[in-house]
Amino acid sequence: MTLAELFQLLRKHLRLVIVLPVVLAALVAIVSFFMPDQYTASTTMYVLSRQDESAQSTNMFSDLNASQMLTNDVATILKSDRVSADVAEQLGLEDLDAYDVSVDNTTTTRVITLSVTGTDPVMTAQVANAFVTDVSSVAQEVMNVQSVNVIDSAATPTVPSGPRRALYTAVGFLAGLFIAVAIVVAEDALNTRVRNSEEVEELVGLPVVGHFPVSAN
Repeated sequence: MTLAELFQLLRKHLRLVIVLPVVLAALVAIVSFFMPDQYTASTTMYVLSRQDESAQSTNMFSDLNASQMLTNDVATILKSDRVSADVAEQLGLEDLDAYDVSVDNTTTTRVITLSVTGTDPVMTAQVANAFVTDVSSVAQEVMNVQSVNVIDSAATPTVPSGPRRALYTAVGFLAGLFIAVAIVVAEDALNTRVRNSEEVEELVGLPVVGHFPVSAN
């Protein structure tokens, strides 16, 4: 099927091609409208190792690698069940299942960014800040870390970070358009009726020499 044939086919089913994407986009918009707003609070922290207290470094490259590995370890501890349980207990929560916690740390710095997403903006910021406090205690206990210092405390978010309703609606529209095109193409492929003289020539391999006029009676 050529592109011109596809467009011609879609024109024949223009109602389906228009209605289905619009209906699906409307349904997605309605569903996303009733989804609760999500708020994201972020905090950044700096990992200070005990070696930083002394200037007796003999190999700067080795010290840097060790510090970066230490930072990666602290980032891993932030994701641990122990820290999550401690934070939940500290804030009087049963668990943190209602919150999405993400940790980001690069390989070139000792700065860690922690982001917490939830439906309650105030509690979301409290959870983020509690993570920093707890991970500092745990890191000092189990690792060679002097402290995990806060660079920027998590502030209470005032603007929702999600859900991205406009994006969901656009995806719903595109999905409806794709489904409509697929239905039209599949229906055409399954239709085995001979609909014009060109298809007759293709089937029998002979030219059409005439047509019977359509009778009005």
